[in-house]
Amino acid sequence: MTLIYKLVSRADWDAANATGVFNGAEIDIADGFIHFSTAEQVEETASKYFAGRTDLLLVAADAAALGEALKWETSRGGALFPHLYAPLALESVARVDPLSIGSDGRHDFSRVLK
Repeated sequence: MTLIYKLVSRADWDAANATGVFNGAEIDIADGFIHFSTAEQVEETASKYFAGRTDLLLVAADAAALGEALKWETSRGGALFPHLYAPLALESVARVDPLSIGSDGRHDFSRVLK
């Protein structure tokens, strides 16, 4: 299983759990797709766009389960990033982990990226 990752606020994830589907955060809706990162990309994504946020969850989804709606597109630094052009069905989610802030002020991924 290839996991891809989405950083989500606890409030947005609570709303998704209430409806059974995650339609994306505000930026995703504006861009027309849900932004995901690979395990190698997610820490930089967190530091670049979510620095200091204490309400974040790391949502891991099975890339294969997302089907043809998942596109790998060139983004930051020419790297391929996974973008989902559909709502995220919660049954495609492998796990959800809270992210803590380490003593260095950065999000601590040591226990959640497996």
